[in-house]
Amino acid sequence: LLTAFAQAPSSTLQAQDRWFTRDGHIRFYSHTPVEDIEANNHQVSSIVDFATGDMAFSMLMKGFEFEKALMEEHFNEKYVESATYPKAIFEGKIQDLTLDPNTSGKQEVTVTGTMTIHGVSREVTATGTLESNGSGEVRGQATFEISPEDYAIKIPGVVRDNIAKTLDITVKVVYKPLNK
Repeated sequence: LLTAFAQAPSSTLQAQDRWFTRDGHIRFYSHTPVEDIEANNHQVSSIVDFATGDMAFSMLMKGFEFEKALMEEHFNEKYVESATYPKAIFEGKIQDLTLDPNTSGKQEVTVTGTMTIHGVSREVTATGTLESNGSGEVRGQATFEISPEDYAIKIPGVVRDNIAKTLDITVKVVYKPLNK
């Protein structure tokens, strides 16, 4: 779905069922007794097809902003190696999607798919909500955890105690119809 969205001319994707955003938000948070680390990325692209439940996300790893410039530098150069692995991608499906994006309503959802980070692809399941205001916006939110180790991200021993073994991920998006 994401590949089709990126490669197809917009005129071929005018279906009312496809909704998108280019300014979604993903936050990751690490808590340890030594320190808390938080980073935010507000340059997240996503598309969802309400007819099929297909969903995709794409973001540049360099889009994450940290409170400390040195953390951001280490994240990009030493951990996620964003010059070599510039994007994180998720492609999946919303299970049992019944929400009509054109009418007001809210649905608890489960999303299952493949997340690719640092060149490693893994199956991920997350729960969240989709809420339509009935007038052109659908808000989505999800939270889940990932482990840097699962994506072959090596944390040097000297800072291992500073970074949690699992990171809390929060996703927030506001979708609009693709044809508007």
